Amino acid sequence: MESALARAYAANPQLNAQRASVRAVDENVNQALSGYRPKIAASADAGYTVQDVLAQGATSNSKSFPRGIGVQVNQTVFNGGRTGNNVRRADAGVLAAREQLRSTEQSVLLDAATAYMDVLRDTAILNLRNNNIDVLEEQLRQTRDRFNVGEVTRTDVAQAEARLAASRSDSSTAAGALKASLARFRQVIGVDARQLAPAKPMEANLPRSLDEAVALGLGGHPAVLAALHGVDAAALLVKVTEGELAPSLTLQGTVSHRWDYQSPNNELNTASVAGTLSVPLYEGGEVYSRVRQAKETLGQRRIEADQARDSVRQAVVSSWANLEATKERINSSQAQIQAAEVALNGVREEAKVGQRTTLDVLNAQQELLSARVNLITAQRDRVVASYNLQSALGRLSSTRLRLATQEYKPTVHYEQVRDKWIGLRNPDGR
Repeated sequence: MESALARAYAANPQLNAQRASVRAVDENVNQALSGYRPKIAASADAGYTVQDVLAQGATSNSKSFPRGIGVQVNQTVFNGGRTGNNVRRADAGVLAAREQLRSTEQSVLLDAATAYMDVLRDTAILNLRNNNIDVLEEQLRQTRDRFNVGEVTRTDVAQAEARLAASRSDSSTAAGALKASLARFRQVIGVDARQLAPAKPMEANLPRSLDEAVALGLGGHPAVLAALHGVDAAALLVKVTEGELAPSLTLQGTVSHRWDYQSPNNELNTASVAGTLSVPLYEGGEVYSRVRQAKETLGQRRIEADQARDSVRQAVVSSWANLEATKERINSSQAQIQAAEVALNGVREEAKVGQRTTLDVLNAQQELLSARVNLITAQRDRVVASYNLQSALGRLSSTRLRLATQEYKPTVHYEQVRDKWIGLRNPDGR
């Protein structure tokens, strides 16, 4: 199980796509920080001028090549706090994206564990079905021998034949289910399933009570934390929009040099620094409308956070009850198997002396088979339920599972690009 989960953690395309999404969100912080940085632009121009002058009957002409270069620097000094709030909003978006990555990681690991256990279950059920075919073939042979000596009727033979045909049909169905599980295993984990070892429930370090489990889930589940970061981002958007109503102050510096300025062979150097204060008075009501809109969005995010808490609470309670139920089902199935084995042995002995019919023996065999299938299903469900509970608590991760694979750390890329002033290549070289 651990190696399969490690493979899914490293190579699952859904998880890798979410990691790429988080790296894209990291760039929002750098873009917000650009509001603190200067904007620099260079310009150049060139032309050709011919001038003919007629004065007092005399004509003169001149030719010049006016040209120039310049550099302009713009720096925002104050903009109503929009830059700072944009940076904090981008950071909140990064934190929310990381929690969404954790949620995707949990989903992938849970899918991988489920696919693993489905293959084990369907393999065991197929083996039981095939073994039951062998038993029924032997039962049919014995019934035909007894029919030949007159101990049973043709009806007994027909009943044995019908049960054998049904068992072969069940085996074909089980083989189809196993193929589907193998395909799902390949999709989630990325490799074909071969020689899977039995798996144990993940029940270590579980909370001691349901109330403690609910509190743990509400405090640490990635869905809840992502929703809370969404609330922070929405609140900061209100402040960013309100900042558009505040005055803004910018500085502009310009340096230029020109040749053939106004007349040939003249040069001009200029340098200037100017400050611009802009005070918005009325912009048609558009900004006010967006402020009100942002406040409604903030209210929506708060409601979504409450909804996320309710969903986590429901998932924890449901997963807790399901895990407890699977434990009882295993105990019941084990007791059912023991009783069915005793009953089958007794029916077979009674059939030898004529106190039971062939149908009684077939029914007893079917009850034992059903009990064994129920036990296999219950054992699979217990393992899956334990992983499901860990996911509901927000604790299903490669770190807690101690998977033998390199842990993906989203903070590495964030630090690489946060203060990057220039460059087209990603940290990985693309």
